[in-house]
Amino acid sequence: MRNWADVWNGIKNIFLDFGNHWVIILETVFLFLLIYYVLKTLSENNAKKFIWTYVILILGVGFPALISDHFNVTVYYVFIMLLSVFFLLLFSMEIKRAIWNANKRSAATANDPAARTTAVSARAEVYISSIVKAVQGLSKSMTGALIVLSNGNVPRDVVESGVTLNAQISNQLIEGIFVNKAPLHDGAMIIYGDKIQAAGCFLPLSQRDFPKDYGTRHRAGIGITEVADVSTIIVSEETGIVSVVKRGEITRYIDSESLKRFLREYYWKEFNSEGRKA
Repeated sequence: MRNWADVWNGIKNIFLDFGNHWVIILETVFLFLLIYYVLKTLSENNAKKFIWTYVILILGVGFPALISDHFNVTVYYVFIMLLSVFFLLLFSMEIKRAIWNANKRSAATANDPAARTTAVSARAEVYISSIVKAVQGLSKSMTGALIVLSNGNVPRDVVESGVTLNAQISNQLIEGIFVNKAPLHDGAMIIYGDKIQAAGCFLPLSQRDFPKDYGTRHRAGIGITEVADVSTIIVSEETGIVSVVKRGEITRYIDSESLKRFLREYYWKEFNSEGRKA
């Protein structure tokens, strides 16, 4: 077992003797950049639990190894790289989307970005109008509904638990799916951009404590936002109250104007050529 003085002297000697250790220093810089990128990716996707797991694994393995007599720098480097690649693979779809959005921003800048932004905004307003009209109708008829606004990262098992539709968004279709006793009315609808991706999906329930008037639909609407970077719209079957959820936080008594702002934030993030994040 090394003492801390030996560990410190070893680190200090690496930097004092740069000429002989430049490869190690470059590898260290690379690893720090890799760790930074992984943490940035996890943070942007609201994966707080993964962030703590990642950090704890790096430190939990690193500190014991550092003070060990058998510490092997190369083995520790390989461990961090494999661990980082594992976490990046978990969010490969989000990374691809970020790259795709970056390419779209470059193309938009080269091909009249003002005209492109106007077209995208008009396109998004059509979807927003349809969703708001459907939610208003469901609220007035006190028909329960749960809509997930997906960024493409809803867990596959959740999507596959329902019926895949990939249908164009319309208020008639949304209301028809949630009509009481309709085959898919009990599950959640997943909207992904300009499509109704699936309906009748089962979502994970939040395990937090909530008021008694929060039923299964509310717990599911909150639960999915705790495990994926998505937002949800909930219509209460008992009261007709409309609620929205983002990052596990629910806001109730949403009127049509508030719902439009909520949806514009989603579609701005999903379609805007400038790629601004919510």
